[in-house]
Amino acid sequence: MTATCGVPAPTRSLRLGTIDRPYTHDPRNQAPMITPTKEPVGSATPDVTIIGANDSRQNRTREMQLIPEALARAHMHDRLREAQEDRQSARLLAARRMQRRAERASLRARRALAMAVMH
Repeated sequence: MTATCGVPAPTRSLRLGTIDRPYTHDPRNQAPMITPTKEPVGSATPDVTIIGANDSRQNRTREMQLIPEALARAHMHDRLREAQEDRQSARLLAARRMQRRAERASLRARRALAMAVMH
């Protein structure tokens, strides 16, 4: 079954399903859930080949139970990043305050020196 230009013809049409209306209800024909690549090793079950409906259901149940954990991890990562940005901005503001204070002290010292030289 090849097309005229030597490229194999698709075996079935690519019809994507949604959560509410899945492409099929048969777990053996559903694609396994893929864990994100940014997760640490061992945080979720590895992708497995589907052998039977029970294995697939059990694997999906395990992954579904790990979803809140992954969401909490992502939420914590966002909070840590925001806290780090807040600390960095606070350090920058403090540095600017200290720089202005040092400039004022330098001006006072120059004025005092000028007054001492003139008198």
